[in-house]
Amino acid sequence: MDINYVGEQLLPGKIGQFFIILSFGSAILSFISYYFATKNPEITSWKTLGRIGYWLNALSIVVIGSTLFYIIYNHLFEYHYAYAHSSKALPTHYIISSFWEGQEGSFWLWMFWQMVLSCVIVFRAKTWESPVMTIVMLCQAILASMILGIEFFGTRIGSSPFILLRDAMNIPIFSDPNYLSLIADGRGLNPLLQNYWMVIHPPTLFLGFASMIVPFAYAFAGLWQKRYKEWMTPGLPWALFAVMILGAGIIMGSFWAYEALNFGGFWAWDPVENVSIIPWFTLIAAVHVMVVFKNSGHGYFTATFLTLISFVLVIYASYLTRSGILGETSVHSFTSLGMSGQLIFFNMVYLALMVGILISRRKEIPSSEKEEDIYSREFWMFIGALVLTVACVQIIATTSIPVFNGIFGTKVAPPINPIAHYNKWQGAFVIVILLLTAVTQFLKYKRTDTKKFWASTIATLVVSILVTALVAYFTEIYSNVMYILIAFAGIFCVISNIRVLGDALKGKWRLSGSAVSHIGFALLMIGALIAAATNKVISVNSNGYIAVANFDKFEKPGDNLFLNEGEPVQMGDYRITYIGDSVAAPNVYYNIKYERIDEESGKVKESFILQPFAQNNPDMGGLIGTPATKHYVSHDIYTLITAANSDSFASISGQKADDKTGFDAYDEPATYEVSVGDTLRYRNGYYVIEGINRDATVNNLPKGPEDVFFGLKIKVVAADQKEFVAEPIYAIKDGNVYDFNKDVNEQGLRFRFSNIYPDRDKLEVMVYQKPLPEKKWIVFKAIKFPYINFFWSGTIIMTLGFCMAIYRRLKDAKISKKIA
Repeated sequence: MDINYVGEQLLPGKIGQFFIILSFGSAILSFISYYFATKNPEITSWKTLGRIGYWLNALSIVVIGSTLFYIIYNHLFEYHYAYAHSSKALPTHYIISSFWEGQEGSFWLWMFWQMVLSCVIVFRAKTWESPVMTIVMLCQAILASMILGIEFFGTRIGSSPFILLRDAMNIPIFSDPNYLSLIADGRGLNPLLQNYWMVIHPPTLFLGFASMIVPFAYAFAGLWQKRYKEWMTPGLPWALFAVMILGAGIIMGSFWAYEALNFGGFWAWDPVENVSIIPWFTLIAAVHVMVVFKNSGHGYFTATFLTLISFVLVIYASYLTRSGILGETSVHSFTSLGMSGQLIFFNMVYLALMVGILISRRKEIPSSEKEEDIYSREFWMFIGALVLTVACVQIIATTSIPVFNGIFGTKVAPPINPIAHYNKWQGAFVIVILLLTAVTQFLKYKRTDTKKFWASTIATLVVSILVTALVAYFTEIYSNVMYILIAFAGIFCVISNIRVLGDALKGKWRLSGSAVSHIGFALLMIGALIAAATNKVISVNSNGYIAVANFDKFEKPGDNLFLNEGEPVQMGDYRITYIGDSVAAPNVYYNIKYERIDEESGKVKESFILQPFAQNNPDMGGLIGTPATKHYVSHDIYTLITAANSDSFASISGQKADDKTGFDAYDEPATYEVSVGDTLRYRNGYYVIEGINRDATVNNLPKGPEDVFFGLKIKVVAADQKEFVAEPIYAIKDGNVYDFNKDVNEQGLRFRFSNIYPDRDKLEVMVYQKPLPEKKWIVFKAIKFPYINFFWSGTIIMTLGFCMAIYRRLKDAKISKKIA
């Protein structure tokens, strides 16, 4: 029987689903039309139809995104996507983040960026438009199928963001037509994603992924149309753009990890991190070999292969992160939506396109019979690209262990310590790549004067060795040979490329883009090395014990300090004080005051307050801490809450921690035998037994002729001289004895008149006191990251270098067109 549900807004979902289907159909129309426009360029109607399909696809994508955001922003929890990824408490910028927390939203983001890039291609690609757009719109069609959410002959295709909650979940409340009244709020955004970097990191990363298809499409189009050498002129700026954007997205992820995650670092060799960096490395290698080919005619096949494989690896990365195959080996991966088959199909389509076109054109691909001279720049740039590719093979082989286990039924375990495993391999590759990057600056294309080469190289080597010795001494990395070698290679690379910048000042500015990006990369590596190698925990706990139940099961007690509110503790150079907290639901912000004291004068030389915050999230295992960092030029102080008492979290829900009722709220009572006029003390003052009221009454308890009710008159005087009165009752009714307590809530007291001893002329009184409120406390970890700014500044410099290189290549392309 159909149920007429109350309060559901179904129109937005119907509009969104219609445009999803339209986006899929229009992408297929555009793909087919552009394909025939490529095959039959003289028939212009095919290109016109392809453009119509593209613009319909673009319109559909905009409407889908607008509708989904409307649903999330207005908290329409009848839709599963809004319920699963957002909540009413989220501020607007985190609602934006929740848009792409789920797979459906991130697929839309990918489609959106490809649509934007396609707009540039349609207006600027000219003769390349049809073949390039054929490849791009095929990808758009496959991506649209990922969010279709329809069944085709019993097989579900994609997962729609507009599916209703009652269709996604089979629970009893959906038998109630007014089930929405039972859903107070959504599940909310993953606490780890509630960071401002997550507003900009995913869009940048997906722009990088989306832009990778453009150099792929140009390379494929060049082979398809047998315009073998022509494609690199428009393809190289796009490749540089993709490298720059994807690199920026990856580094933004490092910022997020450093500022929001609680592992105390910026790179953890997580599988999802790995699969994003692999296509970045291969496209960097492709860019360098493309430059080699344009200057020497060598390396065409390698440049083309690396360009094509880079986008295939992007799709493979999508499969790893979205299929669920990584399981618990990654903290970043999506949960599976049952689309493994579609993702495999996506991979196979573009892998087949790559392999097919390379095989079909294998006899016609340009090649150079003349071997490169060992003293030529192209030879060593080619070797560098090869080393970078081998480094990728090592990363992808280890990251793909779950895939190999799934295919071959093996049970190979991933590395127990992935950071040590990858560092061991990649450290060696980094040294080689940095050295090659340095050496090639002294070489020229085709042939180099060996005397000048060795003179320049040896002079730079001597300076680099001296600088490395100073760096090793001041950063204290001299105890590890690998660290010294990486530092030397990075410094050698920086100094070598500074020489190129010197030439740029003499008018050879065209070479400055690559030099700037190389310097940035070297600084990034030096910063990563020093920060990772020399960071140290400064919250050292000498007794190695934290008085929190099971703390040693999830943290190392010796690396954490216990702080009571208002009680300073010395931590190295700093005096640390927990000075309170504030609540901004669902987070609690803890105020930790750092002070550096002058030993001679005792005056405070420096003072600042850090506000790390945390939230109690049972679904994610309890306390989720987000660090706060104090930034200096030479180092960072990183502070993370690892445990805290529950009072502040309880206040978020409006409940008191350890809420108790009745006598459970009091300490064990003290029993006294007293006489009228006696004075006794309690924790915050004293009380006086003033007398007995023989005519006492008890509310709602009638007094019979044989009944006796006595009231004990007690005056309470607090430490601030405020006075309170209490009169507990001792009653004999119908031959039975009762007593009725009286509370003085302002002082946390409860009195019972529990007995009378006529023979001793004594009265028995029982006094209860509420326990002192538990002091607020926290447990925190503090880490010092020396010279971390080399890492961040290297990122900025490298990105600037890419911008300069893109500008140069675009200008070169314009000059080539004028000459042609």
